[in-house]
This record gives sequence, structure tokens and C-alpha cells, in this order.
Amino acid sequence: MRVDWAKSLPPKPETSLTLLLAAAHWALSLSLFASILLALSYAARRNCFAPFAILCVMILSLAFCYGFSFALKNWESVPPAQSAGIPLGGKGLILSNSLSRNETAVVLLKGTDEPLGPRVTAIPDQPLLFHETASANFDLPPVPFADVTPWFLKSLYIDIRINAEMFQKKFVEGLTPFLIDAGSLIFLLCSLGFAIKFSAWPLANLFLGILAFRGVLALETFFYSPEMQDIFDSFFQHLLPVEIAVPLIFVGFGVLVHFYSFLVFIVKKRDRDDF
Repeated sequence: MRVDWAKSLPPKPETSLTLLLAAAHWALSLSLFASILLALSYAARRNCFAPFAILCVMILSLAFCYGFSFALKNWESVPPAQSAGIPLGGKGLILSNSLSRNETAVVLLKGTDEPLGPRVTAIPDQPLLFHETASANFDLPPVPFADVTPWFLKSLYIDIRINAEMFQKKFVEGLTPFLIDAGSLIFLLCSLGFAIKFSAWPLANLFLGILAFRGVLALETFFYSPEMQDIFDSFFQHLLPVEIAVPLIFVGFGVLVHFYSFLVFIVKKRDRDDF
């Protein structure tokens, strides 16, 4: 019974401050990706000097990321007693399974304190049934809280949450690890500005940029998985710390993309001069 409850209820009451901090960390990663994408798109539409625009975006993004992380770190020191708790699983708790065809609901009159105590069962097209104790021939819904979110939104949320946790972890480790990790990611994202100039249609370029940024986010999640970290550790044979393996890959790939963009610019400029 305890295992069944653990699937649906958190192990301890969440406070509003805790929920707000979790949402703020999630919003930091989302706003970082969105701001860089919109800034590069605006610079491309206004024909700004690319090196100067990329440099400004990198500096401002890194400063924003560090400042926001610093504010969240200090915010976590606020005493939890100053935040009101959110009671979960009190009297009258309703468990339902919206994925089930019959959509049966169970109302626990005394909540999670007595999960086998009195309850009311609501079955479609039937009168309400009152039980003094749990019926032997009736089980609780296997999934009390259903989740019908599409998979692409779930995967996006998971990757953004992992990115937020990585930022938080690196900030706790120190300034240098944070700058290395966040700086390499921002450098790689800024190098993808060529995707925003791929065609003559700004809206199509924006969608291409979204796809490119989504790929970087998924790639980061893949590289920071425990399996890939073990592969990097065995590959470098302790010659380099495994913590800088992913930043080195991001920086190397970003340099190649910047070099490719520079060559494309030189070719286009020579074609215009010949014309």
C-alpha cells in the first residue's frame, strides 16, 4: 500500500517557495534558449555585423545566466517556515483514472491517514456506493493522476529540466565549472546563427533555428547521461577530466560551425563582387 501511494503522492509536503524555485530553474533554461534564438533572429533580419552581434549575445546571455542562478541560490536560503505548506492527500481525497473506460472514482473520506477506511465509490450510470472499509473485490485505480501530455512536450520538458539541474549543479561546484559549462553551451548556440539565415523567409528561418536549438538540447541530455559519461571516461583514459569532455565537444563543434559560416560569407561576398 505504501508503494502504491508513493506513485501518486510526494514523499513530503511541498511548499510554495520550493515549487516557485523549481519553476524558476526550469524557466531559466527555457528563457536562455529562447532569448538567444530571438536575438540571433533579430540580428539576422536587421543585417547586423555578425561577429559583434554574436559576441554581445554571448556576453549578455552568460551574464544573465550567472546572475539569475546567483539570485536563485540566495533565494533558497529563505527559511521554509515563511512559506505556507500545501496540504496533499487530506480528507475527501478523490482518486480517479481518466484513462480508464469506465472512469471510476474513489473518494477517501479520511484521506491518506486511513487509505483502507471509509470511502465512496462513484461508478458511471450507477448510484454512489459507501464502504466502511476497503472492499475485497474492488481495487484502487492503478493511475490516480493521469497524464495525457504528448510525448514531444514530455521530452522537451525532461530535457529542459535536466539542463536546469545541470546549471544548478555547476553553479554549486563553483564559478569556473559554471562558466565552462554554460559558456560552451552558449557558444554552440550562437554558432547556429547560420540556420537563421538559411533562406529568404524569416519565419522559415525561425523554425529552422528552433529545430537546431532543440537538437542541441537533446544532444546535451544524451552526452550527460551516465552511459555516455562512462564512454568519455574510458576514451580519454584519465588524460582529461570527464567533466570538460562535453564542453570541449561543444566548443569544437561551435568553432567548426563558425568557420563554415565564415567561409560561406567569403564565397558570397566574392560572388557579389564578381557580379
